Amino acid sequence: MIEKIQPTHLPLARLLDGRLFKIPDYQRAYSWTSRERKDLFDDIENLYLKGAEESHFMATVVCLRREKVQLGTDEYDQLDVVDGQQRLTTIVLILNAIRLALDSGEPRQNRVRSEISELLVKVEGDNLLLLQTNHDTSHHFADFLRDSRVNSLDQGKTIADRELLTAVSDCRSFVKNWTKGERDLLGLYACIKNRLSFILHEISDEKLVYTVFEVLNSRGMEVSWLDRLKSILMGKAFELKKKNRNQLISDLHNIWRDIYAQIGLHQGLSTEALKFAATLYQSDMPSRPLGERDAVDEFRSKAKDAKSIREIAHWLLRITKACDEVISNHRQNAVTRISQARLLAVAIHLDSNMKESDRKELLSRWEKVSFRIYGMMGRDARTGVGDYVRLAWRVANEGLAIKEIHSEIRFIGKQFPISKAVESLRNTNCYDGWESELRYFMFRYEEYLTRREGNNFQNEQWERIWEASPSKSIEHIIPRSRASNDIRHRLGNLMILPPNLNARLQDKPTSQKLEAYRKTGLLSAIEVASKSRWIKRTVREREEELLRWVTNEWAD
Repeated sequence: MIEKIQPTHLPLARLLDGRLFKIPDYQRAYSWTSRERKDLFDDIENLYLKGAEESHFMATVVCLRREKVQLGTDEYDQLDVVDGQQRLTTIVLILNAIRLALDSGEPRQNRVRSEISELLVKVEGDNLLLLQTNHDTSHHFADFLRDSRVNSLDQGKTIADRELLTAVSDCRSFVKNWTKGERDLLGLYACIKNRLSFILHEISDEKLVYTVFEVLNSRGMEVSWLDRLKSILMGKAFELKKKNRNQLISDLHNIWRDIYAQIGLHQGLSTEALKFAATLYQSDMPSRPLGERDAVDEFRSKAKDAKSIREIAHWLLRITKACDEVISNHRQNAVTRISQARLLAVAIHLDSNMKESDRKELLSRWEKVSFRIYGMMGRDARTGVGDYVRLAWRVANEGLAIKEIHSEIRFIGKQFPISKAVESLRNTNCYDGWESELRYFMFRYEEYLTRREGNNFQNEQWERIWEASPSKSIEHIIPRSRASNDIRHRLGNLMILPPNLNARLQDKPTSQKLEAYRKTGLLSAIEVASKSRWIKRTVREREEELLRWVTNEWAD
């Protein structure tokens, strides 16, 4: 019997009444940023100002119905959230922020405080209204709802964790700012509870869930291309004969759980992983990386049976892990943001049978060539597209010998010799628009100085430098306000300090900053501090010293 799809239009109060929501682990982690949250806050404020007669359609929520659960004398429908989790999660965080801000000593506010408490955490069984089971491994969400515990941002070990903790902070700030005007918290709660509305698709057939998801997506629903691909593969799996699909669906749930767990570690990983996976999966050698839409179309066309569907999911997981290898390595991740160059690095990481020593040498050669082209010489994404992409595909698909890969990378760099790269940096503005490249450049120089001292490179200061934005660590040795135009942003006048130390030093004369340089423990800073007099000639001499090092470090 075919289940009828009967979506219902509900205010938030009715949406949450008698239901418990769970986000399964094969769904992506919480990924909204402050920008999306601000849009939601603005919607709520605008709705509040319009008056009690107005309502605001918030989102479509697609859920898979599970078994009922009895807590005390109450029965609840348990629902797996397939779509709508970002808004649901954020609204629950706002509600809890309101609860915490209400005055328990004032009778009306205390009654509402209790009402929200009972809504968010069911007393019988301590069940949460919304259970974040997917990749919130540190339980920050549950801590905030159950125990009112607000964990600090530095406790977030992954991008997903940090975004969830930032969401808690944003929602608390929104509620705090609400009370600064003439608006009261009870009015805010009433507005959210009664005037935000949703369309709920509550479906018991998992196959139908993905059909609805696809239909909504075709009508312009905002969803990532990676999520679309998952829905497509799940939908195709459910189209198979029953004997072929049960194990496949279980496998897909597990694979997507692992994909989303990996993606939760790093910002932007999902986009790169999807594009790279499809580019390297093509039957014929490509000449450019695929975009996200084309990537989904490529996989859609290849997903024909249980074997190919499972193979695609496994392949995407492998590529996601290889992308993570690049992103989690500060040095490799900083070489360039040019897509085709990063694709080759990912392909090199793919081969699990490659000796680590061979992989290290290949990545070192990739790094030299890629930074010469896109870092030192400033070439854009139109440069080397075909060469990089074709080689990446061959590395992933043809089992090339290590020597041949070395030769091919060297060939790519042949048109961009170190001599020209060095001239690109000489007497040049190496600050404006080059902040990320400069940080990577100086990291490599710190590595070199450490090796020269005979030590292993393990510097906690650099972990802090990588985590901050590049501009917070770049120091002008002769302050910008005191340096003449011809040397102000030259390489010889630039260095890296721990985050914000340069701001504290401000415009002090160089002679008054040297002791602070020494105390950082950075060898490059200590080297700068060894020169007591900094004038134009000192800047030029340091630039030439750095360029001599560059000539040796980045030559083939």
